Amino acid sequence: MLEPSLPKNDKQARWLIGIFSVVVFTAVVALGKIKLNIDLNFDVHIFAKINAFINAVIAVLLVAALIAVKQKKYAQHKRIMMAALLLSVAFLVSYILHHLLAGEAKFGDTDHNGIVSEAEKLAAGSIRIVYFLILITHIFLAAIILPFILFTAYRGLTGEYAQHRKIAKITWPLWFYVAVTGPVVYLMISPYYS
Repeated sequence: MLEPSLPKNDKQARWLIGIFSVVVFTAVVALGKIKLNIDLNFDVHIFAKINAFINAVIAVLLVAALIAVKQKKYAQHKRIMMAALLLSVAFLVSYILHHLLAGEAKFGDTDHNGIVSEAEKLAAGSIRIVYFLILITHIFLAAIILPFILFTAYRGLTGEYAQHRKIAKITWPLWFYVAVTGPVVYLMISPYYS
């Protein structure tokens, strides 16, 4: 096992993780309702592509980290997970930028007028239901996963490996699902970007 990287201070960790999680959630919700009308002279949907790519890389890193820990390569596991955490920060910045600059796309809105007509709904068919099921589960889990990720990292960094493993059994599959469904959502909605 590795030596702890952080001193244990559960009270401070709970406060910091709680505050950070609430601030991030509030920012994402609030900024999701705002669209800045700025012409940047490039396709702002590049941020959505970046988000999908980052999520895909995070999914691969999560699998690699799981393999590393199963092989008792704890230093490698830690490095991979720290990379996944740093990429998650980059994802958050890119996600906020995309929503601030691009606004919201609507699945099935082929004429890009912001309204999905009955004809457009019919044209999209049952894939629209599949999209919304994936999207809803992705958004819900993305909204609740951050404190789990941070507490899991905290337990690992403080050397509390039994607790780390216990919470990681919950965190890992949820985080992996969010990371995998992110690119799926992108691939499904991107044809409707204006």
